[in-house]
Amino acid sequence: MINFLNTIFSIFALLFLPFVMVGIIKKTKAFWGGRKGPSIFQPLYDFIKLLKKDSVISNSTSFIFKLAPLVTIVCTVFAGLFAPLITGSAIINIEMGLIIFAYILGLNKFFALISAMDTGSSFEGMGASREACFTAIVEPAFFMIIASIMAISHNFTFDSLSKIIQNMGNYGVLICIFAVLALFLMVLIEGCRVPVDDPATHLELTMIHEVMILDNSGFDLAMLTYAASMKMLLISSLIVKIIIPDGTPYYPIYYLAAILLISIIIGTIESSMARIRMSHVFEFIFIMSSFALVILSLTAVRVFGG
Repeated sequence: MINFLNTIFSIFALLFLPFVMVGIIKKTKAFWGGRKGPSIFQPLYDFIKLLKKDSVISNSTSFIFKLAPLVTIVCTVFAGLFAPLITGSAIINIEMGLIIFAYILGLNKFFALISAMDTGSSFEGMGASREACFTAIVEPAFFMIIASIMAISHNFTFDSLSKIIQNMGNYGVLICIFAVLALFLMVLIEGCRVPVDDPATHLELTMIHEVMILDNSGFDLAMLTYAASMKMLLISSLIVKIIIPDGTPYYPIYYLAAILLISIIIGTIESSMARIRMSHVFEFIFIMSSFALVILSLTAVRVFGG
């Protein structure tokens, strides 16, 4: 019975919290801008409104363009089943769930890219090219971080994220710090947030994710924006799993507080700095790779001595 309730809570968090997270980010940006801002549930209202609208589809597109939004949201939800959510454990908690989690999100990204290119638009092709380049840097860094942590803790599920300090002592503290920083950068990169991207921009030459969905509307646009916000929640959940130890009483409350804090930090960053020039975005993304290499080095020192 308890496992069933935990599953229900996790599914509810997976489906509902992405709207709240984006709403808090927008509310934070409005606060720093001296405005009242929309309700934190406004993204949910916008999602429902988009669901009621018809999709306009170009005659130049193929079945891939029509299929991609559904594949994207299904892949993101399925990946969420393998990530630790509000209960502190994944709904499907199996060894090497990391591999399934990463490759399902990779399939999500693949369909998003080919959907953008299927339109035949040079602008959307440009956005797809940039997105593919970013992913090629982010994914190896992500694998290095999680695989290093799993190797140290001798636990090959996402539960290993909360066992770093227990297994590594002082090394664990350093790994926790670098892992949290690296995953937070991943939230900004994969979530299409400032300083890498700006979800509110309308300047096509500087758009990345938003330019890829210019031809989507109605139900399709709702699915794509929902999947993007859900992916941001999933990566944030990995951060929470690192900073909150296993067995902590009232874990769901700490989880919600941590998600709230991450959302406020993202909103504050977007309010206090401009997006980076496109020529310097790769330098920013390589910071995550640098953190991943530091974690790999600390892991090697701990395992082989030194």
